[in-house]
Amino acid sequence: MEAFLTSTLLVALAEIGDKTQLLSFVLAARLRKPGAIIAGIAVATLANHLLAGSAGVWLAGMIPPHVLPWATGLLFVGFGLWTLHPDSLDDDPKLHKAGVFVTATVAFFIAEMGDKTQLATVALGARFDALFAVVTGTTLGMLLANIPAVIVGEALAQKLPMKAIRVVAAVVFIVTGVVTIVGAPGVAQ
Repeated sequence: MEAFLTSTLLVALAEIGDKTQLLSFVLAARLRKPGAIIAGIAVATLANHLLAGSAGVWLAGMIPPHVLPWATGLLFVGFGLWTLHPDSLDDDPKLHKAGVFVTATVAFFIAEMGDKTQLATVALGARFDALFAVVTGTTLGMLLANIPAVIVGEALAQKLPMKAIRVVAAVVFIVTGVVTIVGAPGVAQ
């Protein structure tokens, strides 16, 4: 349950103001089919985070147990610092001829590649070694942050205290990193 709840909270907070949330606003404004957009986001996130979480679990098996808490802890601290920097979209998504669902799925999957929430999913997979709980949690966290973005759109983005949300997300990442490091073998024992 800890893996699921931590994954949900970290990703939901980290996603606020993230480039994939900005993409959700853009898709909602341009395509105006919230059901298809949300379904595309869910499928893209599930696929992307299943790959990322699997990579994390695999990496956890490759890294010596006494090093793993330090590596994942430092990654979480790094994600916290990264979260303080606002994201932006590189380009405007084009409607795929297959329709809104395919456009949202492909655009969101690609935008999530190398994104901090994808990399956080790798670290969470390594930290918890609970693939199902991590992927379910990170996917839920993405949906919790992006469904309102799709439904309410740009008006919501203008009313949210984005800087304060980024600071809270950064603190949560950094605290998670410190707790992970403190739990490392030989530290504070």
